[in-house]
Amino acid sequence: MDVNKILVELRNEREQIEDAIISLERLARGRGKRRGRPPAWMKDAQDRHTLQASSKKGEED
Repeated sequence: MDVNKILVELRNEREQIEDAIISLERLARGRGKRRGRPPAWMKDAQDRHTLQASSKKGEED
C-alpha cells in the first residue's frame, strides 16, 4: 500500500468535492434558469474536471 499515492488521490477527491460544493452554493444563490452562455467559473470548473479525467486516464495505461 503506497501511502503517498493514497494521499494524492484523497487530495484530488477533496478538491473535486470542494468544487462541487462551490458550484452548488452558486447555483443556490442564483435566480432560477437563465438563458445564454454559462458563467466563466462554470466553464473553468468543467475544464479542470476534463483535465483531471484525462490525466487519470493516462495513469491507468
